[in-house]
Amino acid sequence: MAARFTHNRAMPELPEVEVTRRALEPVLEGARITELHLGKPLRWPLRAAPEDLSGLRIDAVRRRGKYLLLHTGRGCLIVHLGMSGALLWTPASQSPPPRGPHEHAELLTDRGVLRLRDPRRFGAVVWHAGAGVDAHPLLRVLGPEPLDAGFDGAALQRMLSGRTTAIKLALLAQHLVAGVGNIYASEALFRAGIDPRTPALRLGRAHCDRLGRAVRETLDRAVALGGSTLRDFAHSDGEAGCFQFEAQVYGRAGEPCRVCGTPIRQIRQGQRSTFFCPNCQKLLKPRRRPDNG
Repeated sequence: MAARFTHNRAMPELPEVEVTRRALEPVLEGARITELHLGKPLRWPLRAAPEDLSGLRIDAVRRRGKYLLLHTGRGCLIVHLGMSGALLWTPASQSPPPRGPHEHAELLTDRGVLRLRDPRRFGAVVWHAGAGVDAHPLLRVLGPEPLDAGFDGAALQRMLSGRTTAIKLALLAQHLVAGVGNIYASEALFRAGIDPRTPALRLGRAHCDRLGRAVRETLDRAVALGGSTLRDFAHSDGEAGCFQFEAQVYGRAGEPCRVCGTPIRQIRQGQRSTFFCPNCQKLLKPRRRPDNG
């Protein structure tokens, strides 16, 4: 049976893409591309002739933010799952099922077939020729990786300096922090005890230290649990992601806070739903003097 690598109904966040990367790495690393077939146009064009990729060896399967990167000796395939995409893998020992109407990209390798199923076609498969894929327009605008060692309170404070936008929206800005989306921003702010409406510039060093740790811990826990399943996320062994069962606030509007019992509130920020506990999460007041750390 083909293995399914998909994500939740919202745009995939860092944990879902990282779970997908870890599932695909052992089967794709070292595989040689034999063909690439494209169906209906996706969000962005391939920027290469599909036949030019034939014969290339996939040397590494990596991730940058919410993008999956298949590195070869001549360039890199950048894959994005969009809003409704799913990756399906069929090993060479099995016959792949008939291609469905929403399977718009099919990568054939000497180890098996990888298909992108994307009914809404917001996903993408883009070729970057040569080295330095981080300079590609899709990637060069991304902020630091929140799971990298360099992401800490000091770095976060520098990113937020002078920004009047609400801290929840700042965490969603991919040019500030790469890969964090709606679910994990809400959960990290709860873990840090910070009201999502707080203007970003009100966070001093202590709050940034706390929030930086909360972001890392939340993402690490989500990856360990296989991501979140709001519709049909499943990783390499077919099991669903389980983080949603541990969610403290996300999707729990009106339910009692697991810490204090106060009903969880839901508001709209930047056309996205935000969930928080009005008791456990504090709306920070303006600082009276510059924070010196």
